[in-house]
Amino acid sequence: MSQSVQLIAALKRLLRQRGLTYAQVAQHLGLSEASVKRQFSQQRFTLDTLDAICQLLEIDIGELAREAERDQPRLARLTAAQEAELVASPQLLLLAVCVINHWSFEQIVATYQISRADCVKGLLKLDKLGLIRLLPENLVRLKVARDFDWLPDGPIHRYFRRELQGDFLDSAFGDGVLRFRHAMLSKSAAARLRLRIERLLHEFAELHEDCLDDSPEVREGVGLLIATRGWEPAAFEALRQRK
Repeated sequence: MSQSVQLIAALKRLLRQRGLTYAQVAQHLGLSEASVKRQFSQQRFTLDTLDAICQLLEIDIGELAREAERDQPRLARLTAAQEAELVASPQLLLLAVCVINHWSFEQIVATYQISRADCVKGLLKLDKLGLIRLLPENLVRLKVARDFDWLPDGPIHRYFRRELQGDFLDSAFGDGVLRFRHAMLSKSAAARLRLRIERLLHEFAELHEDCLDDSPEVREGVGLLIATRGWEPAAFEALRQRK
């Protein structure tokens, strides 16, 4: 689907959501209703006309573009082979994390010891993996879903356990939060717990979205590690009665 078709589809949806008819659009544009219907059916608008309809909707063209982008199929997960390619190169993995967090090309090269040429090469690889679309002037369009996640027990998860887990947990946590609880739950209670964890992860993703418009200076990386499984410490298990 071309970008112009995506924009017009988003425009139609927003008009329906606001309860605006073609007749009202025509009145706003100073055109006949038939003319407006024809432009929508042919999917052809001048930039001035598009801007005028956006004014009627009280949005700008940038907001319309973001609305159109939300409709596109998004990548929910990579394959194991794709994750393995990221893990094989810490620099490429860093770039992936940066773009998923909506860092611009300039922010990346200004923050990390990555040359502009190497950054472009890495972004091209991420484009090939389907994680992003690399646009002219090194602009990046993210192609992952809002609930994008790494494969359970995939290369990224194993990399975290092997290389990052100790670094994350080996801290007094300061202003962070580290809590550990142990309980004996029924299967139904454990299932309810898992549902609540999923809701928390969803809220974490929403907070991430809410902060995307904030400047990089006021955002910081936040790690959230949640783990639950049937478990008894080995020292306790050793004291069990043996049949």
